[in-house]
Amino acid sequence: MRHATAVMVVLFSTWAYPQPQSVQVWSSSEDMKKTLTQGPSIPLEPAGKPDRDRVIKLNPRKTYQSILGMGASFEHTTCYNLFKLGPERMAETIEKLVDPKKGIGMNLMRICIGTPDFTGEPWYSYDDMPEGQTDPKLEHFSIEKDRAYVLPVLKKAIEINPDVLFFASPWSPPGWMKTTGDMIGGHIEPKWYSAYAEYFVKFIKAYATEGIPIHAVTVQNEPGVNTRDYPVSEWYPSCQWAVLEDPDTFAPVVHEVMGVHERDFIRDHLGPTFQESQIAARIWCYDHNLNNLWYPRNILKDPKVAQYVEGTGFHAYSGTPKQMGEFYKEFPEKSVYFTEGSVSGTGGAMKIMSYFRNGSRSYNSWVIMIDYDGLPNNGPFKTKSTCVQPRKDGTGVDYHFEYYAYGQFMKFVKRDAVRIESSEGDPLLGNVAFRNPDGNIVLVVVNRDRQPVQFSVQCGKEAFRAEMPPKSIATYVWPGSQQDTSK
Repeated sequence: MRHATAVMVVLFSTWAYPQPQSVQVWSSSEDMKKTLTQGPSIPLEPAGKPDRDRVIKLNPRKTYQSILGMGASFEHTTCYNLFKLGPERMAETIEKLVDPKKGIGMNLMRICIGTPDFTGEPWYSYDDMPEGQTDPKLEHFSIEKDRAYVLPVLKKAIEINPDVLFFASPWSPPGWMKTTGDMIGGHIEPKWYSAYAEYFVKFIKAYATEGIPIHAVTVQNEPGVNTRDYPVSEWYPSCQWAVLEDPDTFAPVVHEVMGVHERDFIRDHLGPTFQESQIAARIWCYDHNLNNLWYPRNILKDPKVAQYVEGTGFHAYSGTPKQMGEFYKEFPEKSVYFTEGSVSGTGGAMKIMSYFRNGSRSYNSWVIMIDYDGLPNNGPFKTKSTCVQPRKDGTGVDYHFEYYAYGQFMKFVKRDAVRIESSEGDPLLGNVAFRNPDGNIVLVVVNRDRQPVQFSVQCGKEAFRAEMPPKSIATYVWPGSQQDTSK
């Protein structure tokens, strides 16, 4: 019995908060020799003249945005592969994703309103009708198809971590609301705006009945995309709310017309309908790339619509994080969120840092689990690699470097942490720093170099020395001083 107690104490202390006057460190390396491995504690010392060439300086009294959460997506491909594992292994895998102690602590997950491009079954909305028929009163609305494997996964995630928040995005309205008559491309017809606003309300209420509260919705995933412009082999659910680029020249269209349709929909329909229905879910606009800022700008500069919009979602398939930072400064009263974009390697970890350093309150990767054959996936964007993958022989699940890299951020940076000022770093040694609600300082450092690196960290009147192996990520946690939290 004494032995068991001792083991429990050791396990608990592995993830215990740092003791006074010391820094706790965990690291992961691309060669997988370290996977969220805890190293020896590092003593905090009085700050003096740096004795190493590289110095990271922190100023905890200079704060920026608060953090809502970090996570990935429970889209249909991921949910299918998780469910296929069987109840015990599914629960174990979800635990390693969302549990803050036994896993990496994902606490903000993106889900889909209907099917996205990544799925193995025919694409569906929650109100599909036979060709030529409509359903203005949404009498045929149903989330029944989500019961096969999506809802079980979401319920298990909430059971394991009740602090998980969900935000939801549609890839397409029901086809009968659109110019194409189906979910592939085209545009929503304005005459259905009121019905579509009610569609969101019905979705949120239906999920609430299942015990799954929706924290926020985006109006449309990538509203500049019209897959009807693509070859048939590249079709997938989409709905173009605005033409962002001329399809022939790829030149940006007139700025004044970007986002006006989504603006009108939120201002005159979705926002008022949420108010009337007492829907607490936030509305995030745009949900597309970093290089077309006129779209969300035209939404937020209208005060009548801005009152309903809590933030703006961004993807990073085009544009730069600095553009998001410029937008964040332009609308400081509104939040910015990084809603979709997977990364790989230590270079990917540097990208995550850049999103936070440019004002994002979140990070969400896209598709947690696809199998080694790249299935299921009916869409055109093929991949055979995700951060977690089921083994072909059915013996378990493989966790790749990206899983541990995400954990270097997600496990340690808590909800409502605030980003604090830290020196910029360079292309080979990057960093980002936070202060958690409990006062602890969290510093994440990435070494992209193929060589080990030594550096020192200065935080107020305290400092410590550190070193990292090649191609690695390290997270340093230590108690903030009273001076750090004073204004």
